[in-house]
Amino acid sequence: MRTSLKVSLAAAVAVGALVALAPAIGQDRPESILPPGFGEPTPAPAPRPTPPAGTQAARPTDPAQPAAPAPAPAQPGAMTQPLPPTTPGDAPLVPPVATPAPVDPAVLAQYEMPASARRSLATVGPVTASEGGLDTDAFGEADGQYVETLMRRLSAPLPSRWMSILLRRALVSHVDTPSRTNGADFAAERAWLLLRMGESVAARAVAQNVDTDNYTPKLYQVAMNTALATGDPAGLCPLVTGAMRYAPARGWTMAQAMCAGLSGNPAQASPLIATAKRRNVASGVDLLLAQKVVGAGAQGRQAVTIEWDGVDRLTAWRFGLAMATGVTVPDELYGTAGPQVKYWQALSPSVALGDRLAPAEAAAGQGVLSSAALVDLYAAAATDDDTQSGATATANDLQTAYADRNPDSRLTALRQLWGGANARPSYARLVLTARAASRLNPNLAKADADLLVASMLSAGLDRTAARWLGSVPAGSDAWAMIMLSDPDAYRRLSYSDLASYTGGEGDSALKQRMLFAGLAGLGRLNQGDIERAAQSLGVRIGTDNAWTRALDRAARDGQAGTVVLLAAVGMQAASWKDIPPEALYRIVGALRGVGLDGEARMIASEALARA
Repeated sequence: MRTSLKVSLAAAVAVGALVALAPAIGQDRPESILPPGFGEPTPAPAPRPTPPAGTQAARPTDPAQPAAPAPAPAQPGAMTQPLPPTTPGDAPLVPPVATPAPVDPAVLAQYEMPASARRSLATVGPVTASEGGLDTDAFGEADGQYVETLMRRLSAPLPSRWMSILLRRALVSHVDTPSRTNGADFAAERAWLLLRMGESVAARAVAQNVDTDNYTPKLYQVAMNTALATGDPAGLCPLVTGAMRYAPARGWTMAQAMCAGLSGNPAQASPLIATAKRRNVASGVDLLLAQKVVGAGAQGRQAVTIEWDGVDRLTAWRFGLAMATGVTVPDELYGTAGPQVKYWQALSPSVALGDRLAPAEAAAGQGVLSSAALVDLYAAAATDDDTQSGATATANDLQTAYADRNPDSRLTALRQLWGGANARPSYARLVLTARAASRLNPNLAKADADLLVASMLSAGLDRTAARWLGSVPAGSDAWAMIMLSDPDAYRRLSYSDLASYTGGEGDSALKQRMLFAGLAGLGRLNQGDIERAAQSLGVRIGTDNAWTRALDRAARDGQAGTVVLLAAVGMQAASWKDIPPEALYRIVGALRGVGLDGEARMIASEALARA
């Protein structure tokens, strides 16, 4: 299967206070990441302007969220002062030119962004179908509020690498906005879910796919999180004016000061920082990090030392500004945040290569990074003088596994990367070695076929793995994974074929049920054998509940995007061992029903590799 299925982009919601990382996962709204009171908005209400013609009307504000207040009145010193009046003796020698009438802001906006360059809210997303995304009608006639609720309540990250890759693909696709929702709010929900998955770069791309004059309070809030997750406080600057008008909060007050400093205007930034400090908008390390961003701008001329003593948790604000200013976050603080922050770290270019390797492996195991990207990172680290010896040794083993002329040496290097001859490697290490495994001769590596096939399939190399079918014994793990993943399978298996699989290493009973669920969902067993195996293995494939009915209905209506979301809902678990085989059967069958055969096969084979 081609790697284009993964759609790499390398590429909330109360962010008036910014999101707390770990506790907010799966909640309707993120918790505050700053001290009490930091995110409290100013009290005066402000109406939202009428959306431009051709866009959908914004839906009412979520009753669970406070209405967007208006910004505080402008300070007198910030107003434009008129020029002194001229005296008769100062009269010009030529007739004066009449003062032009004020330009209508709407007219001026047309010159700044002509209609031909404006993006409609009717279809939003950075990745088109021709680039690997889903079709524009992926959500069909689904109710927009229903789809948003699915996204908001989805707990992430998911246990499946391939389900995570497919979900990212759906969320970044250039798709039509469903009914009963605003396109900007729909983009905000997608970006917020991507952030919870650890996909910081993808989340930013979705948020930035909406023109700033179409932003809603919800999208302003999520956009702040995407800028922080990517360590890019400058990304807040185009949004500050609108945010202070339509979604004011004290976090944006700090953004005003930082943006003034980044634009080379410290004379404006210093009073803003002083006012924020006097009004207790921010304090402690949160204020110091903002001051450090101001000092990083042109003519900043101030050095700020960050001390983490007394800081008890890592937040999006602290993470983002630390990444932007090159401040190292203590390892123990990462333990106070959810796993997705490690994936943000892996995607951050400001982190030293040696420090990125461990989070990058975790990100690759989750699907945030591709196998090729992880290999490239190790190759770069091998030439970095600051990389630790352990990482250098891994890079050397990887080079041997790829390029050594002796097949035995390459196989030995792979075993070393997996942790030893009899070790059960992490799934991330299988991802790392996928393309090195594909270069081995099947006839010379039969003893390690199970891990080699699992490694190849972790990166979607399905046809390469299928070449091993004649070299692996029937009933082995490698045989079972090939039966699930082979894109060119020409016949259905029989009940006796299924019964020949003993489950290999690990939880053999669970793996037998997973193999059956995958084959049945892919249509590779006949109906009689499905019923017989379901009864003998105790897999209740006929289970009927609200989730199965919703999944079946979405698949029947051809709503690929809705099917992906519902499939992800069915995979909310701590690990693959907690996903029922009957859920896998339903998920694989639904994905196959909307044309996502490749992902269906990869998810089924992953279940066997990780059960």
